Amino acid sequence: MEKVITLVFHNQGLRSYIEVDLCAQCPRQDDKGCCGFYSPVFYPTDLAYLLLNEPDLLNYIFSLDHLTILDASVTVNNTIEGSSYRCRFHSKENGCILSQHLRESICRHFVCSGIGWQEEDSMQDWRDFFDKLTDYEIEVNNHWAEILKEKGLTLRDPSLRERFFDELSILYEEGLKNLPDFVTTMPERDTRSLTRPLKFGPDWIL
Repeated sequence: MEKVITLVFHNQGLRSYIEVDLCAQCPRQDDKGCCGFYSPVFYPTDLAYLLLNEPDLLNYIFSLDHLTILDASVTVNNTIEGSSYRCRFHSKENGCILSQHLRESICRHFVCSGIGWQEEDSMQDWRDFFDKLTDYEIEVNNHWAEILKEKGLTLRDPSLRERFFDELSILYEEGLKNLPDFVTTMPERDTRSLTRPLKFGPDWIL
């Protein structure tokens, strides 16, 4: 069985994401798909965006149990379910409870290997964009984490978090003023399609 799959590439700078219409009918047919294998990690660029745009969600994340909190990141550890896991933001009925722009970078950029859009010659411009964006986010997150560390700020100490976020918001707003050329030269939204044979259950490669 072959299916036309539509991908929508959203260029929102540090909040860019890939929308895939197949996700709503995931061929894994296990009601969790890729969300059964990954624990989302929120890094400084993610935390700053939530702080300035969805502070209630940021507060909710830090209210959860079973977190892994490091100096400049927080991991929302998934829960064991059967032979795999389930992300704590994933519901059986509606999938991820977070809008795509609110997710951390892996969850915003990930497209399962069964689709293999990066192999399409017609999509190499977007492959290059997301490859560069991934490297850029890592560079920015590491740089900001180092600045915050030098100021003696860490998420590990709850008493320092308010100061941590105050400084982080300044870094984020400054960073938005100097986005690299590969971001500013790409369209804000672009729709592409491809055709792939579908396999179901564990035969569909994530």
